Amino acid sequence: MMISSIYLDIEILEMQKYPAPLSDVLITALAPTIWGSTYFVTTSFLPHGYPLTVAFLRAFPAGLLLLAIVRKLPQGVWWFRAFVLGGLNFSFFWAMLFVSAYRLPGGVAATVGAIQPLVVILLSRLFLARPIQALAVSAGLFGMMGVALLVLTPNAALDPIGVAAGLAGAVSMAFGTVLTRRWVTPVSNLAFTAWQLTAGGILLAPVAFLFEPAFPAPTAANILGIAYLGLIGAAFTYLLWFRGLARIEPSAAAPLGFLSPVTATLLGWLGLGQSLTPAQLFGFAMVLASVWLSQRTMSVRPIRPDASPERASRPA
Repeated sequence: MMISSIYLDIEILEMQKYPAPLSDVLITALAPTIWGSTYFVTTSFLPHGYPLTVAFLRAFPAGLLLLAIVRKLPQGVWWFRAFVLGGLNFSFFWAMLFVSAYRLPGGVAATVGAIQPLVVILLSRLFLARPIQALAVSAGLFGMMGVALLVLTPNAALDPIGVAAGLAGAVSMAFGTVLTRRWVTPVSNLAFTAWQLTAGGILLAPVAFLFEPAFPAPTAANILGIAYLGLIGAAFTYLLWFRGLARIEPSAAAPLGFLSPVTATLLGWLGLGQSLTPAQLFGFAMVLASVWLSQRTMSVRPIRPDASPERASRPA
C-alpha cells in the first residue's frame, strides 16, 4: 500500500509538469525560428556550391569555441554518444538537407522534411515508450499541410534522389531528437552542445575535403555570414534546442520545426521582395495551429516513472 501511495504521488508530480511551461516552449521555439534564416543568409552572404564546407564551418568553430569555454571532454561511453548525436543532429542531417535543397525546389524540400514530427512520434514510442496519441499525429499532419501551402508552388517537380535525401535528413534529425532525450547527459547543456557540434564538424571535414573544391578566399560578407550561421545559427540555437529537449517531450518539440519555413517565407517577403498569397497566409495559420495542438498533447497523459526504457533499466 505504501509503495502504491508513493507511486501515485510521483505520478501526480509528473502530471503537474505537463503541459510544459509556456516559457520553455517559447525559448525552444526560438531555435527553429532562427534556423529559418539560414536560406536567406546562405544565399545573400555565402558563395554557392560549397554546402558541406559551409556546414563544417558552421559546426566546428562553434563547437571549439564552446569547448574552450566549458573545458570538459566526454568520458567513457559519451565519446561514442557525442559522435552519434553529432552525426545525426549535424553531419548527416545537414548533408542530406543540402542534397535535397540542390535537387528539389525549396518548397518540395521543406515539405518532405516536414515529416520529421511524425517520425519523432514513432521513435518516441520505440525508444521512450511514449504512447502514440491521435492528437499528436493530427498536429503533425496539419503542420505538413500548412508547410505545403506555405512553400509549395504549382510547378514543383520531384526528383527521387532529392526526395530520398530529404526523407533521410528528416529521419536523422528525428533520431537525434529522440536519442538526445533518451541519453540523459551528466554535464551542462553548454558542454553537451559543444561535444555534438565539435563531433559533427569532425565528421563533416573529410567529406567536405573529398567531395568539394577548395573554399575561395572569404570576403567580409562571407565571414559575416559564417559567423552568423556558426554563433547564432548553430551554437546559440542548439543550446536552446537541447535545453528544450530536456524539458519538453520530443513529440511536442519536433513540431516547433514547422516555424522554420514560416521564418524563411517571411524573410523572403521582407528581404527578397517575394509576394505572399492567400494560400500562404492560410498555411501560416495552419502551422501555428499545429504547433498549438502539439503542445496540447502534453496534457493528455502523464509520464510514468518507468516510461523510459533507460530509466526502467536502472536499479531501484
